[in-house]
Amino acid sequence: MQLGFVVNPLGKPELKSHDSRRWQNSPHLSVSLAYLRDIFAYLEARDLRMYRMSSSLAPYATHPEFPSFANQLAECRNELVQCGQMARACDLRLSFHPGQYTVANSPNPATLVLSLADLTLQADILNAMDLNAEAVVVTHVGGIFGNKQAARERFATNILTLPERVRRRLVLENDDSRFSVSDTVWVHERTGLRLVFDNLHHRLNNPDNLSVREALNLCLATWPTNQVPKIHFSSPRTEWLTESGDRDESPRLRATRWSRHSDYINPFEFIDFMETASRLREFDVMLEARAKDLAVMRLREDMAQYAPALAANRSLN
Repeated sequence: MQLGFVVNPLGKPELKSHDSRRWQNSPHLSVSLAYLRDIFAYLEARDLRMYRMSSSLAPYATHPEFPSFANQLAECRNELVQCGQMARACDLRLSFHPGQYTVANSPNPATLVLSLADLTLQADILNAMDLNAEAVVVTHVGGIFGNKQAARERFATNILTLPERVRRRLVLENDDSRFSVSDTVWVHERTGLRLVFDNLHHRLNNPDNLSVREALNLCLATWPTNQVPKIHFSSPRTEWLTESGDRDESPRLRATRWSRHSDYINPFEFIDFMETASRLREFDVMLEARAKDLAVMRLREDMAQYAPALAANRSLN
């Protein structure tokens, strides 16, 4: 089992995930890929084998107002091949997860065009790197827009307009308030998209009262037998949230929201989850924790201390 983290390695904070300069300074995918190679070397040194890349790797590449940025993939074809070779040499499992503005079921034509362009761009980066089918672009169904059934149908219809080279990279995740595991299964049956199970989202949004084991198994079953599924795991943030007050005021406190991710993974929650998943097929786990790679390394240590037999049985890495 591989454990992964998201975008920014905090164990070496000087590493950059992508070229974040503004458009006036001509940022470019070539710079992002140089940063990415440095991150790959760090992952290799720390024995980290699963990583979510920044969705801004190719800056402004799909921005409708900056067409001069549109050809970055073609301009970086050789660098992408080299990054793919390095990823395979390091045995890395890579992925993307577009942000909240990528809404593939939007009824707004302009938003839809940009959303499908973002999905296509990230799929094509993985294709240009020549990665295997386990390198994926994770997305959500999107908004409800007043009619949940119509929103599901619109997502499925829109996804099926994408080229096969893009669809085969896409996977669908259940979310924390709108579209549950049952909804994603419905979409899978109509599009063939593989499903990523998110444990915290399922706890927050489970109108069909599926057990964790049932929901997890439904998602795992959508992956071909020759591929290792991936899931997302996070612990809910329990700390009070703070808001900055006025200059002469102390910060204001307000209750947390359970949808917020904690800094680290609660190891006892993770142990219980893995015991629930016993005798199901193998899967990899993307940890969504604010401490990033530090959370991965801490969970490894915690599992070795508190559940050594389970860690050894799953070959936790």
